[in-house]
Order: sequence, then structure tokens, then C-alpha cells
Amino acid sequence: MKAILFISFAFIALSFSNLNAQEKQPKTMEVKMQTSAQCGDCKERIENNLNYTKGVIYSDLDVRTKILTVKYKTSKVTLDEIKTVVANTGYTVDDMPANPEALNKLPTCCQPGGHD
Repeated sequence: MKAILFISFAFIALSFSNLNAQEKQPKTMEVKMQTSAQCGDCKERIENNLNYTKGVIYSDLDVRTKILTVKYKTSKVTLDEIKTVVANTGYTVDDMPANPEALNKLPTCCQPGGHD
């Protein structure tokens, strides 16, 4: 009887450890996001703000496609926090709108329609 209880307990413990292993996030993630950036000044502004964000390993904005690539440490920063940094810099990122106050502080050329 004790052997059956021990085996049952061991099976349950292994099941929980496998479940926990599946829930763990990778240490780093790389994501791509669509932005409203328009020029080299936008690129510099966004990358500088992100590169000074704790947990961000690197960021790179392709101005032509407006795609921002960010690699970050999942234990230090979340994707939502990264998007908030971009939005608070004055740019729309994916489905998160730009912070209106930050947007108004951007040079006219970096605001929507500034390069049309």
C-alpha cells in the first residue's frame, strides 16, 4: 500500500513539475512591432528611449517598413512596458496609440502626415 501511495505521489509531483516547465517564459524574447515612425529622427528617438529601458537588450527600427524589432529580458520588462515606452515617446505601436502629449511635442515632420 505504501508503495502505491509513493508511486502516486511521485507521478503527481512529476506532472506538476512538467506543468511548471511548460509555463516558464524564455529568458529573452525578440518581437517585431508596427510603428508610426517616419524618418531617421523618429528612429533615433525611439531606439534611444528603448535602449535606456531596463531589460531591453537592443532595439532596431526599419524606417522604410516602420517595423521595430526589440530583444529584451523577460524577467526585467514586459512587452506592454516596451510598447508604453514607444507610445510615451509619441508614436503609435501596434494597437497602442501614441501618448497625445508626447505626440504634440514631436517635431512637425515626425507627427502624422509630416512627411507627406
